[in-house]
Amino acid sequence: MPITIELGLRIRAIRKSRNLSQEQLAELCNLHPTYIGQLERGEKNATLESICKISNAFHMSLEKLFEGIEIKESDYNNEALRIYHQIIALSTEKQQTVCSLFQILLNFVEGH
Repeated sequence: MPITIELGLRIRAIRKSRNLSQEQLAELCNLHPTYIGQLERGEKNATLESICKISNAFHMSLEKLFEGIEIKESDYNNEALRIYHQIIALSTEKQQTVCSLFQILLNFVEGH
């Protein structure tokens, strides 16, 4: 199963276990409810920023959010996989810092 679908199912399961609607989760994450639905259905690839926002809304680490999801090397290039493994090895606080820095970097790159 593609990771977009696995992650979407995981997000939906956690959201439902916490009795949150898609709209409520979207508000907590500062994301659009339509985007949350697309993620849950595996229709969109989640950005690192949105994954960080969702894990923060659930008050869980990225590692916990991805728990039980098998990431196949064939799904991603080696650089993305290497970065992912480095991030999940960090504490929740450090993961949040990396996510913030990554967003700053993305804004800079997209602006140039």
